[in-house]
Amino acid sequence: MTVGCMWTALRWRNYRISLVGSFMQMVGISWLVYRLTRSEIALGFYSFLAELSSVAVVLFAGVLADRTNPKNILLSTNILAMLLACALSALVFTDRMDIVSIFAFGCFLGLVNGFDAPARHALLPDMVEDRSDLRNAIALYSLSLDAARLVGPALAGMVIASWGEGMCFLANGVSYIMVIISLFSLRLRPLPRIAVHENMACSLSEGIRYVCGHRSVRAVILLVVCVSFGGSPVAVLMPVMAAGVLKGGPQTLGILLASTSLGALTGAFLLSMKRGTDGLKHTMGAGACLYCLGTAAFSQSTWLTLSAALLALAGFGIMIMMASGNTLLLSEVAADKRGRVMSLFTLSFMGTVPFGSLCAGILAKLIGTQTTIASGAGVCIFGALLFILYTSKRL
Repeated sequence: MTVGCMWTALRWRNYRISLVGSFMQMVGISWLVYRLTRSEIALGFYSFLAELSSVAVVLFAGVLADRTNPKNILLSTNILAMLLACALSALVFTDRMDIVSIFAFGCFLGLVNGFDAPARHALLPDMVEDRSDLRNAIALYSLSLDAARLVGPALAGMVIASWGEGMCFLANGVSYIMVIISLFSLRLRPLPRIAVHENMACSLSEGIRYVCGHRSVRAVILLVVCVSFGGSPVAVLMPVMAAGVLKGGPQTLGILLASTSLGALTGAFLLSMKRGTDGLKHTMGAGACLYCLGTAAFSQSTWLTLSAALLALAGFGIMIMMASGNTLLLSEVAADKRGRVMSLFTLSFMGTVPFGSLCAGILAKLIGTQTTIASGAGVCIFGALLFILYTSKRL
């Protein structure tokens, strides 16, 4: 496979992704919340509201993605996200922003994201005309995501220092214009949709039964649940590891976070050079194992260089696992059930992280930070081994 092949998915003009503005907005909101409140609890509560709003609608959003054209849903969500970003920017520039308004914004944005995610996943296979490019397309999406995760926060820091948080929100709002134009330009073949007279709850129940009856799909979603829950302590307790275990400060935390992103970026880069869907289950299992081992070893490390290398390994593994699972689902699921299955896939990590984070905070108080992270890695290892045995039909 030549390096040039990794760009094959980009030859379709329908494939356009830009996420830097979204990460700029995320950093801007966090900074704004802390500037207004000086409260860590307020930061956590904002994230809780946004995540809870998404979880509340994501399953029915999947039903809607199967009932209607996902392109129309994405147009609506991107327009709403643009208006929300511009409104937030206006409130900051006019000095009318308060914490209640920010919390309300978080709820609305969470609702928008809850509808956006299943539709985006459901539309992706139809944006790539050659199905052999599907793995390549998902890897390129992940590559764009991780590149934006590196560039966006750094750019946001410079923008906030020069012009304030409002400019981050305005930049994000403007960035949606090209996304909306690209969506309008999409030319997709019509797809089968579920009957609109069918009850929403019945449609959702049908999607759940489909997942339960499909061995590969069921295995992917259960693995993501285990890894998302068990991996939550790493993200939640990273500042404690940086300050308490590695005896560092904000720079140490930045190095650890950047290491994870660089590992994920490397994984996405390597995946983008592959085409086809062969060996996805083995790749997903291997990625899960790498993530588990990297996380478990990181929990016991007291040397910054080693910790950064182990987190890079974990980031590489989680990227391989998630991208392979995404490709596997999109390639095997029937087109008229894609939205519902992808909403369950989204819920499998979006819905478990808050509970995993809550358990991590409680356990860290009881048994210590390092033991909590190691215990979470144990949950991940258990899930990875079950996945490997299950997909090899030994269970």
